[in-house]
Amino acid sequence: MQYRTLGRTGVQVSSLALGAMNFGAIGRTTQDEATAIVDAALEAGINLVDTADMYSDGESEEMVGKAIAGRRDDIVLATKATMPMGGERNHRGSSRRWLVTALDDSLRRLGVDHVDLYQIHRWDPDTSDEETLSALTDLQRAGKIRYFGSSTFPAYRIVQAQWASREHRLGRYVTEQPSYSVLQRGIENHVLPVTEQYGLGVLVWSPLASGWLSGAVRAGREITTNRSTFMPQRFDTTVPANRARLDAVEQLARVADEAGLTMVQLALGFVTAHPAVTSALIGPRTLDHLHSQLAAADTVLSADVLDAIDAVVAPGTDLAAHEKFDTPPALLDPALRRR
Repeated sequence: MQYRTLGRTGVQVSSLALGAMNFGAIGRTTQDEATAIVDAALEAGINLVDTADMYSDGESEEMVGKAIAGRRDDIVLATKATMPMGGERNHRGSSRRWLVTALDDSLRRLGVDHVDLYQIHRWDPDTSDEETLSALTDLQRAGKIRYFGSSTFPAYRIVQAQWASREHRLGRYVTEQPSYSVLQRGIENHVLPVTEQYGLGVLVWSPLASGWLSGAVRAGREITTNRSTFMPQRFDTTVPANRARLDAVEQLARVADEAGLTMVQLALGFVTAHPAVTSALIGPRTLDHLHSQLAAADTVLSADVLDAIDAVVAPGTDLAAHEKFDTPPALLDPALRRR
């Protein structure tokens, strides 16, 4: 396992980090299975575990808490808030009112007195940066969080938040957690240059592109991945964007074969090769999934392989731009671009 410094925090984290989104109802993973995955991940050298309050309505945090009991101090523990938790209109967002409550709820579910990294899951356009950063700074001073970060923020919002921290003399986001894979390279245009400029740690999610790069999705085969069962539109090969992805996967499979690598090794080796990336979040549902992903822990792609990947998917290109979560709201809602 390789280790890297998380931004400018001085904290050393593994280049592969364990994402717990699949723990619980989402991935149909039981507590015993989740604990076995955590055990194997820690044994392999992973020391960062990432979850969120909304994953299976809190069930993921509860499972993580039970799995790490007795060894919490050896783990860099991260969670997130802001996504809706139930139907109450104020049980979401990044207001002080909600973040204080949400963090206490997360600490209770995790069975800990603090988290190492508390992340704003999505930018909340209804809440000012000063409001959110002030609440996070106070929670940090109270000892409930050690650091705080953002997740899936557009580049301009990352910059705005850094400016607001300086302007109001508040703590700042020290990490960003964006989506990044061989098939979704758009963050290379703006987000990664900004994180490098501000010295942010970067924890990338979906490096296997929701299973497209797992090796399980190939031309001529029925797609039966777990993700395809509840997000079938993302795997419908009659959709042009999905046909483009499938074509890219076939070309990438040949690149991997020629390099003597699995698709998983190629995909994870690609994202961790970028100098702005600290860790790639893997989200196994089973021990077999975990072991196939751990095989990429020491994968270093040669310049020739990286060039071959660039020839398949050009730098800065998103093959499924409509699935991005950091698109500026005005591009999605016509009312925001009409006088």
